[in-house]
Amino acid sequence: MADQNRQAGDTGPPKGIPALKAHVIANKIDVALWGIRLLTVLCTIGYVFPLFNNPVSAYYKALLGNAATSALRLHQRIPAHEISLSREFMVRFFLEDSAHYLFYSLILMNVAPNLLILTPIFLFALLHAASYSLTILDTLGQNSMWVARLLISLVEFQSRNILRAAALAEIVLFPLIVIMAFFGYCSLLTPFVYYYFITWRYASRRNPYTRNTFRELRVLVERNAERPSLPAAVKSALLSGVQLVCRMAPPMEHVQQQ
Repeated sequence: MADQNRQAGDTGPPKGIPALKAHVIANKIDVALWGIRLLTVLCTIGYVFPLFNNPVSAYYKALLGNAATSALRLHQRIPAHEISLSREFMVRFFLEDSAHYLFYSLILMNVAPNLLILTPIFLFALLHAASYSLTILDTLGQNSMWVARLLISLVEFQSRNILRAAALAEIVLFPLIVIMAFFGYCSLLTPFVYYYFITWRYASRRNPYTRNTFRELRVLVERNAERPSLPAAVKSALLSGVQLVCRMAPPMEHVQQQ
């Protein structure tokens, strides 16, 4: 039978449940990341539509799922034997996007539940889970679950828009946290700590979407500020806001070096 399959041209790797079991054994961390990301997506949906669970519990489970995902990714990017108490290691550590989002969960764990906080977590989890789901389906077989493949293809087709939406949520969340701090929904220290998160995202080497979104927002605000019908006071406030944000941004030389 094996000879007949080879004669028919079936020389590819085996498919089906045995192949999936072998894949799981060989890629334990990647499969764990995939499972945690799926749970993060489900917990976010459970927070928005609390039909069968406590929305507050689902909210914190999504944050914990993001923290677990980020910690596992850091383990992949920086093996344990490379950890050291040195300035060079700390610089390398904070250059990792996974470190940014590990601190994101820690920073916002004591903030009152808010959908905007879960938005970038949900979008990143959805995008990465969809990408790895194709690997799982390919392991099962080329023709397995074509409906799931179609949905995954739609997610991946919108990957640029998903990353831009996540970056926009990161940015818009900053003024929201400032307002929440004034009204007692989070610590007064939270906006200052979140500011560092935003600077890390702005200087990210692997994900330029936060930096690009800042640039797009600046162009949009400056273009609207030039409208003749706009009151002078509003125009001045908009341009002053742009100048304030530009002063708070990391130096471009520092970003380029990273």
